[in-house]
Amino acid sequence: MTEIQPQVTRALALHPLIGQEGNEVNRRRQLTPPLVAALKDGHFFRMLQPRSIGGMEMKPKDFSRVTEALAAADGSVAWVVCQGNGCSMSAAYLKPEVAREIFGPVDGILAWGPPGAPFEAEPVPGGYCISGTWRFASGSQNATWLGAHMKVKGRKEVRTMLFPKSSAEYVDIWHTLGLRGTASNEYVVKDLFVPEDHSTLRDEATDRREQGPLYRFTSGQLYSAGFAGVGLGLARGMIDAFLDLPATKVSRGAARPMRENNVVQSQLAQSEARWHSARAFLHTTLDEVYEYVVCHGEMTERQSAMIRLASTWAIQQSREVANTIFHCAGSMAVFEDQPFERRLRDIDTVAQQAQGRQLHYESVGQMMFGLPPENQF
Repeated sequence: MTEIQPQVTRALALHPLIGQEGNEVNRRRQLTPPLVAALKDGHFFRMLQPRSIGGMEMKPKDFSRVTEALAAADGSVAWVVCQGNGCSMSAAYLKPEVAREIFGPVDGILAWGPPGAPFEAEPVPGGYCISGTWRFASGSQNATWLGAHMKVKGRKEVRTMLFPKSSAEYVDIWHTLGLRGTASNEYVVKDLFVPEDHSTLRDEATDRREQGPLYRFTSGQLYSAGFAGVGLGLARGMIDAFLDLPATKVSRGAARPMRENNVVQSQLAQSEARWHSARAFLHTTLDEVYEYVVCHGEMTERQSAMIRLASTWAIQQSREVANTIFHCAGSMAVFEDQPFERRLRDIDTVAQQAQGRQLHYESVGQMMFGLPPENQF
């Protein structure tokens, strides 16, 4: 039996608070202060930070298990935690004193959005002058620092610029189907100076200062693992909520209780098998690659592709499970006071994000045939 990771236990212990705050998170479209405080106190934003600055340097599989445990209670909470941790991997590419400046305080949390329009950073004495707009900054409401991925004018490089959140202007764009509580809003900066040592070539070995095996994984690969955990947690929560329905529940027009329906029994069992299979593929892949990196220093291209394949598969299978169980629950599942409709909205939104795109299957298949992948893993 797999040993329960202490941080997983802490995540499960937060379920009552998450349940208490869930409706308010959904209404406010951001995490509530009690939840943010509990996540900070539990060091949930430090899981991928280097030990040298007080982080956990958690193994990828264990990180995925934590996001899964949080998502079983609420998808938005788990998504924000995953995003914040992926951003915090930049600490491994900064000077130690800068990393401590940003991540040392208890509220030292970094958020950013993916690269968008082709904004360029202007090199100036001592650093860069930047202007631009970025979207989808999940968890930015509880961050103290923001990041911007930008091409540098006159150079063939993309640097990540880090600056205090107070330097940016916010635009509320996050009115969505699911993951409503992530506050994945837009931010704008204009003519902002960023010191050279507050920028980095993210995920590039030339800037890497931490040598632990975790930092042989890219932040994108850890996003994949963590968001796959979010998908698995949402599906797990859906199955468990379905099993908690009263034994006497009878669907409209049915002669027998739902649990005596042979079709429902079969679909439930297949969903359980699908969930465990996808989870095992993800965890096995992450552990095998981690052990290889410990022994050999860097992963292979094929291993990188397998991380992408296992993560995408976990997200897509989780969506299938959630949709199947939602249908099994009948008409009552559509009501907001039931534990199904928000999970369905959340998992469908997870699957629409970059980490869950079915396009990844094509890229991995191309690599397996020895062809150059058309898209990055």
